[in-house]
Amino acid sequence: MTSNENDTENVFLCYPLRLDSCPKVQRLTVVKVAMYVFMVLMILTTVFGNLLIIISISHFKHLQSPTHLIVRSLAASDCLLGSFVMPYSMVRSVEGCWYLGDVVCKVHSSLDMTFCISSILHLSLISVDRYWAICDPLRYKMRVTNNTVTVFTTFTWLFSFVYSFYVVFSGVNAVGLEMLVLQISCVGSCVLLFNKEWGIICPILTFFLPGTVMSSLYMKIFHVARKHAKVISERVTAAAAGGLKSQSSVQREGKAAKTLAIVMGVFYFCWLPYFTVTTLDPFFNYLTPADVFDALVWFAYFNSTCNPLIYGFFYPCFQNAFKILISTYICGIKYSNTLPFE
Repeated sequence: MTSNENDTENVFLCYPLRLDSCPKVQRLTVVKVAMYVFMVLMILTTVFGNLLIIISISHFKHLQSPTHLIVRSLAASDCLLGSFVMPYSMVRSVEGCWYLGDVVCKVHSSLDMTFCISSILHLSLISVDRYWAICDPLRYKMRVTNNTVTVFTTFTWLFSFVYSFYVVFSGVNAVGLEMLVLQISCVGSCVLLFNKEWGIICPILTFFLPGTVMSSLYMKIFHVARKHAKVISERVTAAAAGGLKSQSSVQREGKAAKTLAIVMGVFYFCWLPYFTVTTLDPFFNYLTPADVFDALVWFAYFNSTCNPLIYGFFYPCFQNAFKILISTYICGIKYSNTLPFE
């Protein structure tokens, strides 16, 4: 009986031959299969959806405006998250085990933070770009150029990379938690804990502060767009060609602002629960169950899946670019590269 009990216990260990192994999460086979199917579909959508955005902007010169270059860099963040982070997170979430060792665990956690922070900061850049385009259009073309965008996106990537790798490899996030780490540490775990100080610093610096800036800018954008719409409606009787062109231009800018606001709404919907729990958890002795925290992580990842879908549904220029690329390179039907984008 003792031998059978030991064999049963070993089956549910990440490393059955090690006494210091973490326990494996026990799930019904049907549940594990469903989780793998859902996560694989999410990963594929994230990778190929964002890859389609990157290829579209790189392929069509019509799309290589400063705004779209920021969008391409955002898509690169989301695509890299789906390629190099989400597959390993999937195995850890479903099996409850990390099989790649401590060093790879730290690299994985660092890359996870890097791509997520980069995605958030790119959304901030897009909101600043839209604010200048709509609220100060006369100076926008002089102020925002492709070179300017390249400088800011490069800085965003460097900051995200240096900040994330510093926090994880220096261990500043776990100072004062040494006893807790010893109690819960086992072979096969990959957990990133934050003490009370960094549980506040990280969310404020990487989410709440950029989110507040974005919300403020979009409120200003909608106020200005409404003001423009009122002026246009008052002058609608003077339907000169120039006037119609101006109206069309303002309508396009307003539609773009609304679409980006939808992007922001999805962003808050996906990320707010995760950062709220990350902030509060250290003050409640880390009572959040592992499965709940994992679910919030994947809910946050879902933002990277949604971004290319939003662009595909709401931007006619991307819809036409997708149509050309898919028809030409997958279906073998050739379209002209000058297909109207508006």
